[in-house]
This record gives sequence, structure tokens and C-alpha cells, in this order.
Amino acid sequence: MTLWAVVPVKPLRRGKSRLSEVLDLQQRWDLNRRLLCHTVAVLKESTRVGVVMVVSRDHEALALARSLGARTLLESKPDGLNRAVLVATLFAQRSHARTALILPADLPLLSESALETFLRAAQGEEPVLAIAPDRHRRGTNALYLTLPTLPRFCFGADSFQAHCALAKQLGRRCAVIEVPELAFDLDDADDWKLMEANSALKFLSAGNALLREE
Repeated sequence: MTLWAVVPVKPLRRGKSRLSEVLDLQQRWDLNRRLLCHTVAVLKESTRVGVVMVVSRDHEALALARSLGARTLLESKPDGLNRAVLVATLFAQRSHARTALILPADLPLLSESALETFLRAAQGEEPVLAIAPDRHRRGTNALYLTLPTLPRFCFGADSFQAHCALAKQLGRRCAVIEVPELAFDLDDADDWKLMEANSALKFLSAGNALLREE
């Protein structure tokens, strides 16, 4: 079963604007590059992932992704994250992918073991929509689905509950998989300060996933 990992990326020089309180423009650009490199590297190491594809409207981000061995997809219009993810999963579906993983590039604790934990728990009875929520249980930090793709995606405010509701509406099994390393996303100044104060983030150390049906 071919799994495509889709990594949506904002323009490297514009992303993480909510970190402007603690990082200047150059520092945010460098952070965005390092996060993208880290995300692609972890995905490329996974034996469960067949194809890594970065989707962005930023030519710089796409060139960097290609240099790391990822496939790329240029957004033809700046229509937002959900449209970009939908187009990418439709492309994967037309390329005979059986499953897709949507993974944002802002998870500093992402590791091969954390990814393996999530995917091992996600793969099972089909059709499925498996979600790794953020630590506030509001956002969606990883989303695994069997194809065909969804009619829409719900990334943004309160996307966790929105994706759960969408799975129920579509008659798909909804698996909520809580992996500590995937729960921490680097989004705003509070996240940055938390990461600085807990450089190892031991309280988010990897462990067994908590899997529930919702």
C-alpha cells in the first residue's frame, strides 16, 4: 500500500509571523528552512512512507525540498492551506496512492519513532481518518486517511473537532492517536518560550500512542 506524505509549506520568508515577538525576519526564515529540512528528512527515513511531496507557492521552499529528495507541487493560486492539501491529495490519488499523510512542517519534536508510532496505530480497519491532535486538543498536527480523498479539509481554528465531525459525516472510522512528540507545534511566542524553558521538553517525551475511537 503506497503512502504519500504531503507537507504543506507557507513561503519561508513569511511563515511563522506570530513568532515576530521573539524572532526577527531572518531568524524566522532560518527556522522555517530548518523545520522543513527536518520534516522531510524524518519522512524520507520512514519505511512506511513511499513518497514525500511538499506543496507550496514558494519556489524557494520547493527548490529546497527537491534538494532533499522530495517531490514538489506548486500551488497555482494562493487559495489557502485547505485547498493546497486537497489539490495535493487529489494528485496523490491520481498517482495511484492508497493512503495519504498530511504533516505540517512545524513539529520540532518530530522523530522517526514518533511517526512510526502514529502510523502503526493509524493503519488498520478502513476507511479511516486518523488524527494526532495538538496538546490543546484544538488543532490537527497529523492527519492520515485512506483514499479517495476528502471533499474538503478543515485545517485552521478548531480543526481537530471539525475533522472528527467530518469523518463521522462521511462514515469513516475516526481514530484519535495522541503521540506526545506530535502534540507540540511551534506556532507562536508562547510555544517558543515553552521550548526555550524546557529545551529537552522531557514532559513531551515519546511514549506509546493513546488510541481512541471518536
